[in-house]
Amino acid sequence: MNPKISIIIACYNDPDVVRAVESAAKQTYMEKEIIVIDDGSDAQTKKAIKAVTDSIDVLITQKNQGQSIARNNGIAKTSGEYILNLDSDDFFEPSFCEKAVKLMQEDPEVKIVTCQARRFTKEKEIDIYTPAGGDYRNFMVSNSALGSSMFRKADWEACGGYETELPILGFEDWEFYLNILKNGGRAEVIKKVLFNYQVGKNSTTTRIKNLKHEKFGQIVFKHKDLYIEHFDLLVNELFARLNKEENEKMKISDKLDFRIGSKLLAPLRSIKKLLK
Repeated sequence: MNPKISIIIACYNDPDVVRAVESAAKQTYMEKEIIVIDDGSDAQTKKAIKAVTDSIDVLITQKNQGQSIARNNGIAKTSGEYILNLDSDDFFEPSFCEKAVKLMQEDPEVKIVTCQARRFTKEKEIDIYTPAGGDYRNFMVSNSALGSSMFRKADWEACGGYETELPILGFEDWEFYLNILKNGGRAEVIKKVLFNYQVGKNSTTTRIKNLKHEKFGQIVFKHKDLYIEHFDLLVNELFARLNKEENEKMKISDKLDFRIGSKLLAPLRSIKKLLK
């Protein structure tokens, strides 16, 4: 008998949850359950959830507690060996679960399975994003897997679930994956576009943009022993980030200087034309 996948969809004020549930239900892998956590949503979202109730195996309704707690509460109710998180405004292509389970069954060193993603907004396509994957060293410097990736429930239990304390929130996926991989194993990347990621104006990524360095610092402090062990890697990454930011500032400054210079010279060019 094939192992079961538990697909977790945490939802807060997002009618697009209908599309997420439908993409979970359409997975070609048959041994699955769909668990939706209504994290204190509004009436419109509750109505949307009701419209796809027939496709939902477990519905948890709670007051708003945030994504990490919602996910932990959902995973605690699962009966599957494998867990797949799916944000309510995103969706998978039908073959993801089938391909991901095969990879995890063939190689116990594969602790996380992710894939390429089509990034889009409600107005337009943005790009195709390919996560880096790899072992814990890649995850020490950046999140190298999608937030919606597959992992084993046993690893979630061993890690104590997702971090729920405020300083790390927004980077909880990254910290959770690092937690899984720091004792071995790797994240495998399926080189196919099997995930669709909607970039929203009010998404968590957008809201925490100005706090990314602070939250990275919190991950470093939480896993202090690991970063001390790999001190050179951390220092090289920090200097690389500083150099990148300085280069970006210089590019902006150069463009500004060029624009100012062009405006100042424009009247002189006009006079020169008149004198010809």
